This record gives sequence, structure tokens and C-alpha cells, in this order.
Amino acid sequence: MLTFLSLLHSIIIGIVQGISEWLPISSKTQVIIASTLLLHLTFQQAYTFGLFIEIGTVLAAIVYFRKDLFIMIKALFNRGDPNGKKMLIYVVIATVITGIIGAPLYLIADSITGISVGIPMLLIGAVLIVDAILIRYSRNKAASNVKKFGDLKTRDYLIVGIAQGIAALPGVSRSGITTSALLLMKVEPDEAFRLSFIIGIFASAGAFLLTLVASHSNVTAALAGIGIEGLVVAIIVAMIVSFFLIDFLIKVAGKAKIVYVTAGLGVLAIAAGLIYLVFGL
Repeated sequence: MLTFLSLLHSIIIGIVQGISEWLPISSKTQVIIASTLLLHLTFQQAYTFGLFIEIGTVLAAIVYFRKDLFIMIKALFNRGDPNGKKMLIYVVIATVITGIIGAPLYLIADSITGISVGIPMLLIGAVLIVDAILIRYSRNKAASNVKKFGDLKTRDYLIVGIAQGIAALPGVSRSGITTSALLLMKVEPDEAFRLSFIIGIFASAGAFLLTLVASHSNVTAALAGIGIEGLVVAIIVAMIVSFFLIDFLIKVAGKAKIVYVTAGLGVLAIAAGLIYLVFGL
């Protein structure tokens, strides 16, 4: 039965997942910390649990990007416009590469008792600050220097897939590393956030399925700590928070102040990384 305390724990973990999934501070790391403190899980159990409740953020992204997904489904059956087919190819290539790189990294991380997560976050923070500088620089140049999705090539899809695969490691933010990769390719900021979030749907769904297959015992232990009802609450909360945060970031990315937002996210990632290093996390 769901007690008030377990309900509170579920809400907190759902909020942590819903916010951190879309910011460059590694949702896996934040959920690991929250679930070890609140649910007293081991590192491996908390790591698995963090991937498991990503289903909430997946559902939010599916709802938000439902039109893009519908276009890709139509392209799968040779219907719709060329942009849908190109998006489908992007998703397939990047997701396959993510799986090839990410699955082995997940299995390695799942077997390790502790991993320092501070350094990856410092690196992502530094890259985001560089991204902010590049955005500012590119907007002072001709508009032809800025890329749209239609300008991307197969090589770019591979790079995004590699970046997302590396995010299977604790401390590496999926949205942070993929958005940074796209921004470094000089993709328009709102397009970079959108492409990062769309590809994340399939990576997170894959991570969810992988945890069920490869880490069933850890999932069972996590469920024992939070309960089925608590898990449902955490997923619903993560979904609601994610939906509004996605909307906010996409809208801000299309405005001039995205330079300051990107730099701010970089500073946030660096600050979080330093905190983790200080406390030996």
C-alpha cells in the first residue's frame, strides 16, 4: 500500500527525472542519488532504476512530438513528404549506432560498484559554454552558416548516434551531449534541441527494454523499495514535468536569449560536476 512517505518519495524521484532528463546534468546520476538516499538502493539497482523510469519522459516526448512521429510512420509506408523519409533515416541510423555503442557501455556500468560522474559533467558543461560562444558567433555571420535538418548528411547522423551511445555511462547527459554535438555542427539551436529530443525517444525506450532483459533482479529490488503504485506515480510525475520542460526549452531555443540559456546550462553542468567531485561521487 502506498503510504504518504512513499508517495512523497515517488513524487520527488519523478520530478528529479522529469527535470534532469532534459538538462545537461545527467538524469541517471540525479536519480541514482535520489533513489539511493530515499529508497536505500545499491548503485547498480539505482542505476537500473534510473533507466527504467525514463519511460515517463519517453511518453512525454511521444505526446509532444506526435506530429513528427506520425510523419515518420507515414514515411515507413512510403507515404508523406521527403522530410518525413529523411527524419526516419536519421532516427534509424542514429538509434542503431546508439545501440551498438550504448548497450555494451550499459552492461559495463551495470556491473561496476561505483563510477565518478563529476568529470563527464565538467566536460559537457565546457562544451555547452563553447556552444554558446559559437551560437553567438554564428548569429553575427551570414544566415547561410547555420544548418537546418535538411542540410545534415549521413555522417552527421552517425555522430549523433555515437554521442548518444556514450550517454549510457553514468554522469553523461544524453540531451546535453547530443544537443552539444548538433550545435557544434552549427545546427540552428531550436532545431538542435528538437532533433536531440526526438532521437532520445528511441534511445530511452531501448534503455527501458534493456533493463527488463539484462537487469531484471535490479528492477525487482528497486520495485521492492518503491512499490508498483509508487513507480506509477513517479512515471506520471516525470511525464508531466517533462512535457512542460520540453515545451519551454524548444520555445526558448528559437529566441536570441538561447545564447545565455546554453551558457547557463553549461555553468549548471560544471557546478554539478564540481559538487560531485568534492563529495567523491
